[in-house]
Amino acid sequence: MNSTAPTGGEAGTQGVNAPDLQVFVFALFFIFGGITSLNDVLIPKLKELFTLNYTQAMLIQFCFFTAYLVIGIPGAKLVKKLGYMRGAVAGLVTMILGCLLFIPAAQTATYGLFLAALFVLASGVVIVQVVANPLISLLGKPETAHSRLTFAQAFNSLGTTVFPLVGAALILGSIAGIEAKDLSGAALEAYRTAESQAIVNGYLGIAAALAVVAIAVWLFRNRLKGERHEASQGFAGFDLVKRPRFGFGALCIFLYVGAEVSIGSLIINYLALDRVLGQPESVVGWMIALYWGGAMVGRFIGSALMRVISPGKLLAFVAAGAIALIVISSNTSGTTAAYSLLAIGLMNSIMFPTIFSLASEKLGSRAADGSGIINVAIFGGAVIPLATGALADATGSLALAFTLPAICYAIIAGFGYYARRPAVA
Repeated sequence: MNSTAPTGGEAGTQGVNAPDLQVFVFALFFIFGGITSLNDVLIPKLKELFTLNYTQAMLIQFCFFTAYLVIGIPGAKLVKKLGYMRGAVAGLVTMILGCLLFIPAAQTATYGLFLAALFVLASGVVIVQVVANPLISLLGKPETAHSRLTFAQAFNSLGTTVFPLVGAALILGSIAGIEAKDLSGAALEAYRTAESQAIVNGYLGIAAALAVVAIAVWLFRNRLKGERHEASQGFAGFDLVKRPRFGFGALCIFLYVGAEVSIGSLIINYLALDRVLGQPESVVGWMIALYWGGAMVGRFIGSALMRVISPGKLLAFVAAGAIALIVISSNTSGTTAAYSLLAIGLMNSIMFPTIFSLASEKLGSRAADGSGIINVAIFGGAVIPLATGALADATGSLALAFTLPAICYAIIAGFGYYARRPAVA
């Protein structure tokens, strides 16, 4: 979701002729997208196991996305120092460590350890994302960067569709008729430990797959020739926020990630409500794949549309569409309420890559610093879901809590209209 871009010479202005690396970058988008979306399956699972309210359950997203605030700038500097390919390996190894930390978390049935494991896992994801976006922008003609990044994000959405679909079957499917709220003492601890094993098995599988990818990337570590990065000191990149277009765009990244994660995190619980589908989470859990699948389909469509339609105008249109769908879902019931909220995934489809590329236009040699700021802005995925969960607890209504994401989309629509014309240097 964010970037560091090489600068200097032809590598920084004309792109790099290494088409085989595009396949590698598409794989990275698939992996970090899928891992991020698994949180939407973990939330209802851990909410039940540890009898959490919505605010407490949203600490999962808070810890995961706080890594963007903590690791964003250092991650950009690390990639500058190591280079793209070695930086990707460092990120993948960190992700493997995070997956392995689920083992002691499950063995002790401790919610805090699950949160710590998620933070480490997310730290690796941040580093991998620092590599992925600018690299796919670099591997081709500059004039088609918008379309290429959107196409690459479609593979991110493929991961967000496949991972929770499998995760819902493995993790939510193990929720039996027994519930943690009905147990206490040793029985409760035994139940939590047993049910947590499904989570461990899933993340151990991911760790094994990541190890294979890390080895493959290491073998390609010298493939990217002529890579150079502009040096930066401390937090110098924050001066970019003073540029109206970039500052507004960074704010919208904060709001978009927060809105998308808020809805994705709560959608399984929302679908399970009596007013909506009235089925247990283990039955409706697979439907989260429809939310992320809509984003995947929309990114392929958006990649083509942005060749003929202003990216800014298209961004404003889909943001307005997301607001309309929230209003419809909040004021209806049954399948209408369910599928209108799920359809927001289609509206989300082009938002991140479009906001990212519109905000980053004309940054030139400062693209790497801009990447670090965008990484920090993804911290919205920690703040807004936690606030949405608190609003749900305070009002007793998930529908009313979705008012907060709707406000986020309204501001994004404003940015789309503002950035409808190409940036000036």
